[in-house]
Amino acid sequence: MTIVPVALGSRSYDVHIEDGALDRAGTLLAPWLKRGRAVIVTDANVARAQLPRLQAALSGTEQHVITLDPGEATKSWAELEALTDRLLDLEVERGDYVLALGGGVIGDLVGFAAAILKRGCGFVQVPTTLLAQVDSSVGGKTAINSRAGKNLIGAFHQPGFVLIDPSVLNTLPAREQRAGYAEVVKYGLINDFAFFEWCEANGAALLAGDGVARAHAIATSVAAKAGIVAADERETADLRALLNLGHTFGHALEADTGFSDRLLHGEAVAAGMALAFRFSAERGLCSAQDAERASAHLAASGLPDGLKAAGVSASGEALVAHMLHDKKMAGGTLSFILARGIGESFVDKSVALADVAAFLNREERA
Repeated sequence: MTIVPVALGSRSYDVHIEDGALDRAGTLLAPWLKRGRAVIVTDANVARAQLPRLQAALSGTEQHVITLDPGEATKSWAELEALTDRLLDLEVERGDYVLALGGGVIGDLVGFAAAILKRGCGFVQVPTTLLAQVDSSVGGKTAINSRAGKNLIGAFHQPGFVLIDPSVLNTLPAREQRAGYAEVVKYGLINDFAFFEWCEANGAALLAGDGVARAHAIATSVAAKAGIVAADERETADLRALLNLGHTFGHALEADTGFSDRLLHGEAVAAGMALAFRFSAERGLCSAQDAERASAHLAASGLPDGLKAAGVSASGEALVAHMLHDKKMAGGTLSFILARGIGESFVDKSVALADVAAFLNREERA
């Protein structure tokens, strides 16, 4: 068992990481089930794989389950409206905590619904994908997508508690495991060269289901993110922005593929990180060897490491057009997370989008 605190003053909370924790949810979640009932929001896939375990653990508690369709399309205005209406029908109060049982889509949607319901109620994250466990369940970023782009409508709203049970990953499809692993590698590429080396040595074992490797990766990733969030919760400095490594490129790829299962979020981030490193190398910021090393590990892990591997053939200009809607745009300038080497990422606010388009056109022709 590992407990990682997220230190945010009066809004601090713990991330509890333990194999089998889902089966002890009745005890672990008792402080957040104040009226003796649990409102659980999940998707159809998770409902089949994990909901029975949670419901058995909450035996004796009044339970209400809201089951949504799986997939990125669920992060929409229509689904947000339907969910908030359902929560109001259930008479959820400001002091209640809604349980988000699922991956990043469920966590994002439920968190945003909690942020706006009656001007803010509580929620608890119970992430069931590797990506959600190591990244999206921690930090309080909640959002839905819009026609203009990904995660453009949302709020910062911290959970009251995060319950991570790595054993739920045993039922996760291999593709989803790989997509989540991209976010694990990200922490090494940002500022922890030693952890990147650990990923090179142990990533294959993690993806094969090695419990020790998986637990280490989750705990290390959560601790890294918790430290960054505590220091820069709302991304007002450049520190939390580093967590967006690969995301500016990646979100453009997701937009080009229609925010669909054609390209999972973690896959887009993997391709985006490889692109960010190659773009950095082109600009003389990092060595070509480091860019190739980062790309090679992602590819060896079964992840896309560029446009073609991600199934994207759009022009650089078209992809940059998607970037113009990025929520990090400020004063007409878009910040990019680039790298001086593995474990040496930084925020660059001087990048001309024309240069990005030209780079992506070269990548598309390669």
